[in-house]
Amino acid sequence: MKKFSNVLAGAAGAAALLFGGYLGVLQLTGNFHAVLPRELYRSAQPSAADIASYARQYAIKTIVNLRGKSKEGWYQQEVDAANRAGIAHIDFRLSASKKVSPDEVRQLIALLQDAPKPILIHCQAGADRTGLASMIYLQQIAGVDEETAERQLSVRYGHIGIPYVSAAFAMDESWEDFERIIFGLAS
Repeated sequence: MKKFSNVLAGAAGAAALLFGGYLGVLQLTGNFHAVLPRELYRSAQPSAADIASYARQYAIKTIVNLRGKSKEGWYQQEVDAANRAGIAHIDFRLSASKKVSPDEVRQLIALLQDAPKPILIHCQAGADRTGLASMIYLQQIAGVDEETAERQLSVRYGHIGIPYVSAAFAMDESWEDFERIIFGLAS
């Protein structure tokens, strides 16, 4: 029995290391993904070099920063890099740990509908706020089915939404509320 528990503990430890490694790779690669090629992309906080590269490779026309304006150095670097690349820069602050209001969702939908495409949406890790915004875009603007849209807020992109454990569960709760209240979908 003790041997079995040691094997089980070793397997659990290996799985945790692999998962942690996967999340680390997401961050090292900028967690950059095409949501809808030539229309919508998502990422973690991009560097100035990332922005220049995305502009060349994907012809990004708009960056939507879900972190909001900041006095930190990353913010001015992002704005300057966007300006150099001729990319519109829009700030729309969301918190990964607070539910998003219906009014904020409506504002975000309008912003994403009107912004020149292709759009790059980002937050700090590219997992939680970016996942929610990507789901909203797919379901409300692109007309993609609910199940496909919901894949944007998943472990694949680094989102861990566990009730009472993960502060980012607020993004999952927000989506469930929107499905009922705003979008008229059964959850």
